[in-house]
Amino acid sequence: MKRTALYQHHRALGAKMTDFHGWEMPLYYTSILEEHKAVRQALGIFDISHMGQVLVTGDGALAMLNRLLVSDISQVAEGRACYTLMLNEQGGILDDLIVYRIGSDDYLVIINCANRQSDFDWLQAHRHPQATVTSISEGRSMLAIQGPLAARVLENLLDARVSSLGRFGIAPIRTMGPESCIARTGYTGSDGFELFVSDYHAQRLWDAILEVATARSGGAIGLGARDTLRVEAALRLYGTDMDTTTSPLEAGLGWTVAMNKTEFIGKPALVQQKQRGLVRQFVGFELAQGPIPRSGCELKANDRKIGQVTSGTFSPTMNKPLGMGYVEPDFAKPGTTLTLTVRAQTYPATVVKLPFWKAQSLPVSPASGVSSGYRSAKASDADVPSRCCPPAIEG
Repeated sequence: MKRTALYQHHRALGAKMTDFHGWEMPLYYTSILEEHKAVRQALGIFDISHMGQVLVTGDGALAMLNRLLVSDISQVAEGRACYTLMLNEQGGILDDLIVYRIGSDDYLVIINCANRQSDFDWLQAHRHPQATVTSISEGRSMLAIQGPLAARVLENLLDARVSSLGRFGIAPIRTMGPESCIARTGYTGSDGFELFVSDYHAQRLWDAILEVATARSGGAIGLGARDTLRVEAALRLYGTDMDTTTSPLEAGLGWTVAMNKTEFIGKPALVQQKQRGLVRQFVGFELAQGPIPRSGCELKANDRKIGQVTSGTFSPTMNKPLGMGYVEPDFAKPGTTLTLTVRAQTYPATVVKLPFWKAQSLPVSPASGVSSGYRSAKASDADVPSRCCPPAIEG
């Protein structure tokens, strides 16, 4: 199995390791429950270096990405990011991606772990003659720092103006070498940041951030809590909640699609689907009590199967079982009562508006008194843009 540059750090912490799409990754360090609460109440640090990083650059980069992705990438200002989807000709989702515009003609594309090679091959196969597609994953790491204390801790630790970085913004950290950046996105629903740095800097940052996090009731977070956190925030997981048999319209991600664009791969199929009408729709549901909804479990109404579960968890924050999945459109309205079947037993479930949980937007002020000894980047070295993406692409 493949390992990230932080593998020995995970082992030193006593992490329970697991196979995740061919990568040996930490499932948890202490417990999923404890790590989940740490992110919601303080901060946690994740190793997400298994994800792919690709640069698309050159005069043809924008035209290329606008043809391959459903969103209008021309609306993404320099120093901003966009959550988007890449489709096949049938309108099925090849992957969901985050695209960062890091220069006038330079884009950083973040790819899901399972699709690192297939996405890169797809980008290469559809490369614009005036664009260059380069994988920069090797020798580089990605760290995610998530939770309400993330901004103030990183601001002090990096000695940079990270609190002024807007949601879905990205800025270079020049003292950490070429293509080193800090972004404010995330996959937990809480406030948070990602660091794109060399393996060398990642190892130093991991130790420094972990020391501060531990002192503030935070810590290292594994894939187990990453999953429970993203379900609470109703964030889809590729390969579980969507795949090549799923369209953005079915997955409740129609807001990412710029149907006003002249063309993009998969658009004709989406136009036809819109005209015909959906036969299934992505929903969230909750149970007052009962087991965790598992992928593949049936959802019924009036003793008839009308859908099935794709993701589920017991929410530590809300103290109840939560689930997501697909149902017939007539049963997708919030308040609709469904029946969940788990091991031949049935339980009442109620369709609810997503997300299940949403963080409050609170101003973050500069911190004082937090010191780790790793003050590599000065405030003037982190260029923080002020332009924002249009609300339609802030997802």
